[in-house]
Amino acid sequence: MLERTKSDVSPERKWEDLEIGEETRSSPLSVSAEDIIAFAGRYDPQYFHNDPEAAKQSLFGELVASGIHTAALWRVMDHEVNGNVDWVCGVQWDEVRWRKAVRAGDTLTAASRLVSKRPSNSRPGVGIVVLDHWVTNQDGDVVFSFTSTDLVYRRAE
Repeated sequence: MLERTKSDVSPERKWEDLEIGEETRSSPLSVSAEDIIAFAGRYDPQYFHNDPEAAKQSLFGELVASGIHTAALWRVMDHEVNGNVDWVCGVQWDEVRWRKAVRAGDTLTAASRLVSKRPSNSRPGVGIVVLDHWVTNQDGDVVFSFTSTDLVYRRAE
């Protein structure tokens, strides 16, 4: 059985509690120009992420969030609604798409749908789940999407 190394109390939802087809939706999260510039300054210093004036000359015509910033924002929003799942870890992302640029002033919402689950053949005490994830802006446009494969702790037998 996979052993725990954390000392805090584990989240209450185990693999057995997850149902195929269940969906989650986060609270809205607004993105400011200051957020975009701060993230870009540290992790992705391209001019269309960190210089509002120079960004006007880019393909986007204005400041836009880094794709990695969008993924990090997804992580924050997803944890709000899926943080009660007793995750072991994520193991794979597929079909990753940045569909539309995230701009200053956008308000984002993250959603997920559980598409499949099965017990792990190689790790007793663990189940495998596959989820579709997507982030929409205030207009309902999908800005980021992917499918994840994740490990979740099972109940002790």
